[in-house]
Amino acid sequence: MFKLIGRNCEREQIRRIIILLLLSTALSLTASNTHPNTKNQIHTVSKGLNFFKTTITTPSSSNAAIASACKSTLYPDACHSALAGASPKSSLKDLFVGSVESARLRATSARAAAYNLSPAHGAIDDCLELLDISLEQLDDVINAAAKKSKSSAHDIQTWLSAALTNQVTCSDGIGATGIDPNRKKDMMAQVNVLSQHISNALALHASMTGSGGGRERRLSDEKFPGWLSSSDRKLLQASPADIQAVAVVAKDGSGTHSTINEAIAFVSLKSNGGGGGRSVIYVKAGTYREYIRIPTKQKNVMLMGDGKGQSIVIGSRNAEDGSSTYQSATVAAMGAGFIAKGITIINDSGPDKQQAVALRVGADQAVIYQCAIQGYQDSLYTYANRQFYRDCDISGTVDFIFGNSAAVFQNCFIQPRKPAGGQRNSITAQGRTDPNQNTGISIQGCRISGSTGGAPTYLGRPWKQYSRVVFMESEIDGSVSSAGWEQWSGNFALKTLYYGEYANTGAGAGTSGRVKWPGVHSDLSASEASKFTVANFISGTSWIPGTGAQFNAGL
Repeated sequence: MFKLIGRNCEREQIRRIIILLLLSTALSLTASNTHPNTKNQIHTVSKGLNFFKTTITTPSSSNAAIASACKSTLYPDACHSALAGASPKSSLKDLFVGSVESARLRATSARAAAYNLSPAHGAIDDCLELLDISLEQLDDVINAAAKKSKSSAHDIQTWLSAALTNQVTCSDGIGATGIDPNRKKDMMAQVNVLSQHISNALALHASMTGSGGGRERRLSDEKFPGWLSSSDRKLLQASPADIQAVAVVAKDGSGTHSTINEAIAFVSLKSNGGGGGRSVIYVKAGTYREYIRIPTKQKNVMLMGDGKGQSIVIGSRNAEDGSSTYQSATVAAMGAGFIAKGITIINDSGPDKQQAVALRVGADQAVIYQCAIQGYQDSLYTYANRQFYRDCDISGTVDFIFGNSAAVFQNCFIQPRKPAGGQRNSITAQGRTDPNQNTGISIQGCRISGSTGGAPTYLGRPWKQYSRVVFMESEIDGSVSSAGWEQWSGNFALKTLYYGEYANTGAGAGTSGRVKWPGVHSDLSASEASKFTVANFISGTSWIPGTGAQFNAGL
């Protein structure tokens, strides 16, 4: 795993790495300006998501294996640059591993560059965190490819998809900073080159496995998706009285800790001391005004409350008052295997404060069960990796379910609410940036019922170029516009997005008035819709059963 670089060591080594990389990155750098599609404005955002497009040239020295492999990538120049030293006898798998190793080298360089900018702006700190996470993910991919771990092709595609999402978030944040223009340009260039190499690794992986932008698996009749252990299943089905928590949080002093953050710090120390397995933190009924951070290295944490409206966590960070969207979250869960049950999470900034996240989830194989997530703009940030939401209540206004995870929602109550004056509601704003990412939002068997004060409300709009959302077998009320879907900015992404509907009911479910964009599929077949089920879309039958969360594997 990647070791963080301290401020007082290895600076000279870092500089040497950067110098060595300059020649190999020169082919990938572009002279054009970049315009990432950010969410810093409402309904008026630049649409230039192809922020690392290059002029394609094929070096004459490339061998046939490299030439063939690089044809499948979006950035052939970067591909040829990364694989220039490969043997003519290299297999596609060898070339894939080489592309990931090249991406990792560039991630190290970008991390060093971001480190030298810190602490100029909060967005730089976000980048440092995300680049550290990316280095871990790329290490996981390399180990999986070498069969040093029991990981599947779907795992590899998920981790690469998440690593690419990290760079887009970093680039968006840097683009909005007020740092020195030359330093900003240099940092943006490094992140963009890194993004090219991760994208190419995704493309080579797709060529190697035939996975493309999704993963198709045989449907299962199991009651629970498979990534959860039998002990985790029992936890999700149990009441707080039936569990033995590692820590108990209580406002009245009856627990082991009085704040959730104290409990998380205790659990972290306990894990570092050699403990393993699931760490359950029981949050007793009460209102906790604090900001919760569960970092990537803190895995298998479960927050169990006394139920919706009983155990409540509230925050109020928002973009209007200076927070980045990423850091505005009241609760941010990034450690793999995160579970939340019976908790209400709120960002109470109000409808006028722009981006204000209640819950951000970047944890892989996360389960959010019987929880309430309340906010206005950007309430729920399904940031990255595989996520499952069941029996949850989710409310908000603009883009209130957004991000670039592979997320399935089942049996949830989704409530658009009254926005600020002049705003329009959009339930989803999915952020897929690459056709080979296995990401998207699938809403199945849910109830959508608005209390919008008459504000126009849509199923979604394309935050990024390959935005992908499917509503199926859900009840949609009349608060949703007959057009169904909303533009982001002009014609941006209308040909590359994928928006689908299948077997929905209710006053807002009629599709005759839907927009006629090339990427809209208002009448999916059962076979097409089945690609977005728990079993197929998030390989849920391999991990959710262990958590005990109820789910439907197929249609």
